[in-house]
Amino acid sequence: MSKQRDFDNFDEFAEDYRATHNKAIALSGADSDFFSEYKIIELKKFEDASKPYSILDFGCGDGNSSVYLRKHFPNATIVGIDVSEESIRQAQKKNISNANFLAFDGAKIPFKENEFDIVFTSMVFHHIEHQLHAAILLEIKRILKQGGRFYNFEHNPNNPLTRKVVNECEFDKDAILLSPSYHKSIIIKSGLKLNKLNYTIFFPRHKIFKIFHFTEKLLSWLPIGAQYYVRAVK
Repeated sequence: MSKQRDFDNFDEFAEDYRATHNKAIALSGADSDFFSEYKIIELKKFEDASKPYSILDFGCGDGNSSVYLRKHFPNATIVGIDVSEESIRQAQKKNISNANFLAFDGAKIPFKENEFDIVFTSMVFHHIEHQLHAAILLEIKRILKQGGRFYNFEHNPNNPLTRKVVNECEFDKDAILLSPSYHKSIIIKSGLKLNKLNYTIFFPRHKIFKIFHFTEKLLSWLPIGAQYYVRAVK
């Protein structure tokens, strides 16, 4: 499998990824770190953060999500994998305790069956050719323990501001967003049990909107959030 053909290549963006991302999301009123951390906080709604979970950060990029996995899951063992070798080098430079990062070919996840309690992935699948999603999900299912959980965060193409941000982002120019209905269908076809589909980020993070942020936890069912995620169980 050629990562150049089947996956968007992030090697050229790896060193300056956070600065490029911050520029792209300025409209939101939040920075790249906010978007990395809020997803991990969502995981904590379903998981016992004190447990020594084994967590795979699939498509980890420069390791920013793993920084917050370590912060919020202090006893977890974290492994990050990505097709971008330069991104992996950036992740390794972060020196995250009890975390290991390695490049892989995008096809075969280099771990044995039933190895991970949690597989987490954030804004990755829209950078992968859609015809490969089914095979990747089968690999994720293979390396999850029985009862293991898969969390997949994606942009919501039903939100016009999300589409604007994606269309104007330098490293999203080749991205093909996943509709929630498509996302649900590939999860079900993989044999994983779809447990949740929650929508997130309904208001910009500018101070003027702060009084509305508390309502977002009540709106997770409303399909206009800027992002959304699925939770599936093996």
